[in-house]
Amino acid sequence: MPAVSNVLVVGGGLSGTAAAILLAEAGVAVDLAEINPAVSALGSGITLQGNALRVLRQLGVLDECTAAGYPFSKFVVRIPDQRATVVAEMDDLPFGGPDLPSTMGMYRPNLARILVSRAERAGVSFRFSTSVEALAQDDSGVDVRFADGSSGRYDVVVGADGVRSSTRRLVGIDLETRPLGMGAWRMVGPRPADLVSTQAIFGGPCYIAGVTPTSETGAYWFLVEPVRDRTAQTPAERLADFLDATRPYHGPWDEVRDSFTDPADLHYTGFEAHLLDPPWNRGRVVLIGDAVHTCPPTIAQGAAIGLEDAAVLAELLTTSPAVDDQLWTAFTTRRYARVKTVVEASLQVAQWNIDHVQGDVPGLTRTIADLVSQPA
Repeated sequence: MPAVSNVLVVGGGLSGTAAAILLAEAGVAVDLAEINPAVSALGSGITLQGNALRVLRQLGVLDECTAAGYPFSKFVVRIPDQRATVVAEMDDLPFGGPDLPSTMGMYRPNLARILVSRAERAGVSFRFSTSVEALAQDDSGVDVRFADGSSGRYDVVVGADGVRSSTRRLVGIDLETRPLGMGAWRMVGPRPADLVSTQAIFGGPCYIAGVTPTSETGAYWFLVEPVRDRTAQTPAERLADFLDATRPYHGPWDEVRDSFTDPADLHYTGFEAHLLDPPWNRGRVVLIGDAVHTCPPTIAQGAAIGLEDAAVLAELLTTSPAVDDQLWTAFTTRRYARVKTVVEASLQVAQWNIDHVQGDVPGLTRTIADLVSQPA
């Protein structure tokens, strides 16, 4: 018998939806509360490395994601000259082991829709436009009061509600999220026919100018720069600034620049970081994903380690005999050191960029690939 018979998941992002699917497939009754009125995965593209693909396979959606996305196994480095000269073309590392693609690019809203559809088929009950107002727990469960006045009792509550997690606040955890001084433009655009893997230009006025294919026809284009507060800008002003920032970059950028016309396809975010010391639970309320760890996307592991959280937690909740200290110790043992290594590596690469230092990025990335190629 599973340790739980009913669970509330708070947050319909990747980690929360993945946890909900795996729990429901094991026969657990799952409610998923999402504050937004519908699936609302903002953004352009997402890079999913092999360990993320391993969890997508476990969820039963890998084939669907592969059909919608763009798998690849190369990484191309260019320099910021007039021709964007290629200086290196490297085989990508097997982040998920030898039986999976190294990496896959995907349009993020498509991934969200696939996961929500899978969750619905698994029997997850979605409560959109719903937030949690209060939690009260005892040794046998958690009483939940929702903002609409309704209530419920659950064996466990999973807080997967992101960087500014309200679940984290409700259980009294104070976690500092610090800005890193870097910001990223991300733009949806076309994929040139000869662009078959991530390409990055290092140097010039930005730290990085890169592109990742996300489908047979699409790609997401990104610039990483010293962060600026752009909240007061109009969409047209942001688009103009983005276009200006792309002009020093050539090669594939020259092929597609004229197609960047819709401000709705452009997003700007500042990089942040935090990591919660263990334990990640307070009684029967446990946090996963960005609620406990967030890091810059310098080695593209943010989504992957969140998906791993979901898989490990669901396994323990459905195979352990009880929700007890032994279960939570097992969760900490399997997650914290691994996640800490990934977060620290991501921060190190970001710092090298900020300091304009040519650190051993290939060596550090290889260390992370060796770590996460083994199942969590």
